[in-house]
Amino acid sequence: MEQPLAPYSVCNLAAVNLASVADKGNKKVDFEKLKQTVETGVRLQDNVIDATPYFLEPNKKQALGERRVGLGVMGLHDLLIYCETEYGSPEGNQLVDSIFETIATTAYRTSIELAKEKGSFPFLVGVTEAETNQLRHNFINTGYMKKMPEDIRENILKYGIRNSHLLTVAPTGSTGTMVGVSTGLEPYFSFSYYRSGRLGKFIEVKAEIVQEYLDNHPEADPNNLPKWFVSAMELAPEAHADTQCVIQRWVDSSISKTVNAPRGYAVEQVEGVYRRLYNGGAKGGTVYVDGSRDSQVLTLKAENNNFDEEDETGTQGNKPHVVLMDTIQELEKTNVTIGSEVGDTCPVCRKGTVEDIGGCNTCTNCNAQLKCGL
Repeated sequence: MEQPLAPYSVCNLAAVNLASVADKGNKKVDFEKLKQTVETGVRLQDNVIDATPYFLEPNKKQALGERRVGLGVMGLHDLLIYCETEYGSPEGNQLVDSIFETIATTAYRTSIELAKEKGSFPFLVGVTEAETNQLRHNFINTGYMKKMPEDIRENILKYGIRNSHLLTVAPTGSTGTMVGVSTGLEPYFSFSYYRSGRLGKFIEVKAEIVQEYLDNHPEADPNNLPKWFVSAMELAPEAHADTQCVIQRWVDSSISKTVNAPRGYAVEQVEGVYRRLYNGGAKGGTVYVDGSRDSQVLTLKAENNNFDEEDETGTQGNKPHVVLMDTIQELEKTNVTIGSEVGDTCPVCRKGTVEDIGGCNTCTNCNAQLKCGL
């Protein structure tokens, strides 16, 4: 979960399209444009708090009392590609650190300016001046704020701050796909893949940035793109985790990030990733092992998705490529109804039927538990 909240708390989310702040000609980040975009985003979201109709009085009290906003991102991988920098590499993480430092410090400086104009969030204002000063001291001495630049901490003591929280990186799955950029802070799952929709359809999605690159580089081989076109399943799980931890340093709330692991990833290996996230300062994390569920929203062919397999030359085998989900082809041969499990052929073993046994939808043949109501 990317947004822990207090009782009756709410948070309005927005996302900066990082692809839009790329200086494509110089293969750099336009940091001035990034700052301007963040400033606008914070002011917009602060206004949304006042414009929102609250149906429950406790929601209204909490929202207006803390004035929490969650500014996030989409298009991070696009920006790195435009900068010809590989996601998850040391150089990539160094650039990511600079990007999110700019986002965080700009957001906080903007909120301080808003406090000068409109006042601090009410929960930071005490009955007396001494109480207010104590609240501000407590605020700047939290673990996150201790890492912020000294001018920000000093100005919060002097002027207060408009919003209790400012940053949250939500998934932006639908909006990022709609805009045509990578979603949230994730790398592209693949540059051509199949996505399941709400109606059970499987739609092929191709990343626009690949065609843009090929149009600008007609000499390029579309089957052998530069290394900065790395996909989520080509990255080691540790690289996913390390990038998340770099970003977490600059996010005051939490972030949505999936650590993609190959099929066959052991329980001990998954534990190692969670320990890596914890030791790196992440507030949460998700590890998804490919093929661990009988159906998944984004799909890769399993036999080409294993970091441990090597070919005869001693190197990793073919890079994973995307196909229409094998499960769907197999389901067509059975009486399984997609979206309904009980009484149908087991989608795991294709032999038994799935029945409600002891509160769980369980296969009568392989005993796979597909859904529990407990």
